[in-house]
Amino acid sequence: MSEVTQILNAIEQGDPHAAEQLLPLVYDELRRLAAEKMAQEVPGQTLQATALVHDAYLRLVAVDNAQSWDNRGHFFTAAAEAMRRILINRARDKKRLKRGGQWQRVDLDRLAGLEDASADDLLALDEALDQLARENKQCADLVQLRFFAGLTLSEAAQSLGISSRTADRAWAFARSWLLQALSQGSPCSAE
Repeated sequence: MSEVTQILNAIEQGDPHAAEQLLPLVYDELRRLAAEKMAQEVPGQTLQATALVHDAYLRLVAVDNAQSWDNRGHFFTAAAEAMRRILINRARDKKRLKRGGQWQRVDLDRLAGLEDASADDLLALDEALDQLARENKQCADLVQLRFFAGLTLSEAAQSLGISSRTADRAWAFARSWLLQALSQGSPCSAE
């Protein structure tokens, strides 16, 4: 009987320390399984392989939901199933209206390649930036530094003399504001 199978049996018997011994033995294999599962997902997932491993592991070794493991293969089959269920539940949650299921994700960073942008896109961005500057000059300045000067967020924050947390908030607001303004074809109010 392998060490993993012995530890799985100890978990089944209710040994509280057995779960601590199991994770180091199976972590790399679980991480590989999670990476394979995540590679099959649509790009842009907020869930990372490490979080998926941890969620699945917690489900597998939950003391209140003790399961019987025949062997190492049975454990990993169950781990793959747990990961699948986690991913399916997250996908269902994302489709729900209360989680923005009707919205479509758009990457504003694609505008960073301004040399490829059409004249119409540049004019629309310029108009939207003018409107944003009237409502929030700091956000507009941050966008200009990012898009037109090619600075990173931390470089732009330093240039504007603001903290990185303030820059993060301003960047999130500006991206959201610009997305709304550009998708409507005219600048919008941030209220």
